[in-house]
Amino acid sequence: MIKKNRLSQIMVLTVVFMFSFAGNAFGGDTPPSWMKQAAAVSLPGYDKEVSAVVLHNEQIVSLNNDGMQVTTQNYAVKILTREGRRNAVARAFYLVSSGKIREIEGWLIRQDGTVKNYDKKSILDIISDPDDIYNEYRMKVIDGSSDADAGMIFGYTVVSEDRPLYYQERWLSQHDLPTIVSRYTLNLPAGWKALGVTFNSAPITPQVSGTSYTWELRNLPFIKSEPMGPSVLNIAPWVAITYSPENAAQSGSKVFTNWAEVSRWTNTLYEPQVIVDDAVAAKAQELTANSKTELEKIRAIASFVQNLQYISIDINVGAGNGYRPRPSNLVLSRGYGDCKDKANLMRALLKSLKIEAYPIAIFSGDPTFVREEWASPAQFNHCIIAVKISDSTDAPTVIKHAALGRLLIFDATDPYTTLGDLPENQQGSFAMIIAGENGGLVKMPVLPAEANLLDRKIEASLTAEGTINGTISEKSTGQSSKNERALLRSLSAADYNKMLEIWLTRGATGAKLVKFTPNDRKEISGFDLDVEFSAPRYGQLMQNRLLVFKPVIVGRRNALSLTETKRDHPVLIDSESVKETAVFSLPTGFVVDEMPDAVNLETPFGKYTTTYEIKDEKLIFTRSLTTNRTTVPVDKYNSVRDFYSKMREAEQSPVVLMRK
Repeated sequence: MIKKNRLSQIMVLTVVFMFSFAGNAFGGDTPPSWMKQAAAVSLPGYDKEVSAVVLHNEQIVSLNNDGMQVTTQNYAVKILTREGRRNAVARAFYLVSSGKIREIEGWLIRQDGTVKNYDKKSILDIISDPDDIYNEYRMKVIDGSSDADAGMIFGYTVVSEDRPLYYQERWLSQHDLPTIVSRYTLNLPAGWKALGVTFNSAPITPQVSGTSYTWELRNLPFIKSEPMGPSVLNIAPWVAITYSPENAAQSGSKVFTNWAEVSRWTNTLYEPQVIVDDAVAAKAQELTANSKTELEKIRAIASFVQNLQYISIDINVGAGNGYRPRPSNLVLSRGYGDCKDKANLMRALLKSLKIEAYPIAIFSGDPTFVREEWASPAQFNHCIIAVKISDSTDAPTVIKHAALGRLLIFDATDPYTTLGDLPENQQGSFAMIIAGENGGLVKMPVLPAEANLLDRKIEASLTAEGTINGTISEKSTGQSSKNERALLRSLSAADYNKMLEIWLTRGATGAKLVKFTPNDRKEISGFDLDVEFSAPRYGQLMQNRLLVFKPVIVGRRNALSLTETKRDHPVLIDSESVKETAVFSLPTGFVVDEMPDAVNLETPFGKYTTTYEIKDEKLIFTRSLTTNRTTVPVDKYNSVRDFYSKMREAEQSPVVLMRK
């Protein structure tokens, strides 16, 4: 499978460059005619948060009779604010083995009408991902951001060529910026046809002239980024395009009309790479020597593969190697691989134990990205695995497949998510099981909120002066434990300590971190954190007789609330569960004078409760939050905002103690 950041780069190519003009694009110091016309357009007024507006976004793709595809792209953007200067950059991606950039040139029209030309001397040619050992993806870059300023117009033209792996294209009409003209043209050889499927919009009908197809949109509005909102790819209109000769037999395997065909095509790339030799079989036996059950065997193999170093080496991607894993025995001997290599090695190790498994193509990053209506491998950027299990094995991430039986889903690449769990950004997404005729698109499991639990217990003592001393004990499971595990492993000891201090002081001003003890229980998808702290003057002493303090000392480290009064897009809520019990030893000589009312909020998407109890001169405070995976439409936004607002209000409510 093409690794995660690879599709992101391809999407950036589509989004940032979009769209071109077939005429004489390169005019030296004089901008081409399309850019002059775009610059002359009168613009509407925009909110101050809009840093730039795309004036012209056009792409022409021409497929030659020899199978070579030539793409001309034109792009012009007007900078509206100083922050908008970052948009004055051209990036042209290409594959060394199968493509090239024929031409790239840029222009900057200043406010006084003078022009700066970016010619060949201004072009950088760099590797697209410096973290890879070897990567055939490169890009040519023209950076005009340091020259640009508010009121200026930056534009460029790129002419590239490549040989498509399959006959499918994605036209994304815009990124987040407002766009005046967005156009995509596909020119095909005689005897060819194209079909487009529109998403996030009413159907966009192309203008057709012979075998030339043009899709166009105008005056697209700014797409505002909103907390807990959908990605641009689920808001901006886009068209999935499949093209082929009228005589389907001439297309070979480059055209897909359903998901079974995609599975068959991808299976031919994966299956020959599952090699079980003596080394693979011996390693599987070594890893599972102490395993007694099927699940224990799978867990031992999964842990080994997951801990292999992630390294990507992309060679001959244009011929399909972006989807083809390296041989399993080679990955084992070298001790590293990318997502598809890891899944492939895990398949081979399990196969030697007579346990069948299948690779799964998935999009990692957005569970709503893959669209069922468009059968295309272009929708995936990651590879995970489905392990066929017997009825004796059970786990939260098991699905039932009509042809393949019970399947345990696992991501062998994610270093923090354990067997039986699944990264949150993959749960509920469509993914393709690669199993020849039996493969196809399936829905990934969504784990219930209780499988993603943060259970916190606080013991605290409050002095008559308002100082609080205490301990916090947290136990996390599922994706909650993954988040804690990721923080511990990715941060240095000093930064982890600082993160905890910030977390404490956010709720208790002046709090000091005395000691902390993390305990990663990865084998059972758990993580514990014990914290000892103190906070002078946490409670406010008033007139030497009233002591006021908030029973909510800390919040979730990833807490988020909704405060904006209006909403343009739906609210995406994930599954999670948080439970807290805080026991406060009250200072001698004080009794509780006022306590907040208990809260019980219950909605279709979540539930929040608080309780207060006095027992043995102690205040026992509890709160719990449970949310379910839900997409709340815009017209129901007020219910979500009110839910979080009331929850925030409850957590700011103080307890008042009075001196006897």
